Amino acid sequence: MKKTLEVMGMVCPFPLVEAKEAIKDIQSGDELEVQFDCTQGTESIPRWAAEAGHEVTAYEQLGEAAWTITIKKK
Repeated sequence: MKKTLEVMGMVCPFPLVEAKEAIKDIQSGDELEVQFDCTQGTESIPRWAAEAGHEVTAYEQLGEAAWTITIKKK
């Protein structure tokens, strides 16, 4: 299962805060796709995922200032 979290327009650290909350709602092995446009999230979200033991399965730049990161829950 894949859940999409769309947090475009949110300033940091809110995309990270929302991702931490959203990942609680999915099962181990499921994926959370985070769509965001705050530059700091490009570092903070993958770092949090790694520290929490989750796996980043996809990381894509959508536009000049928009990204999507897919995190597989541990």
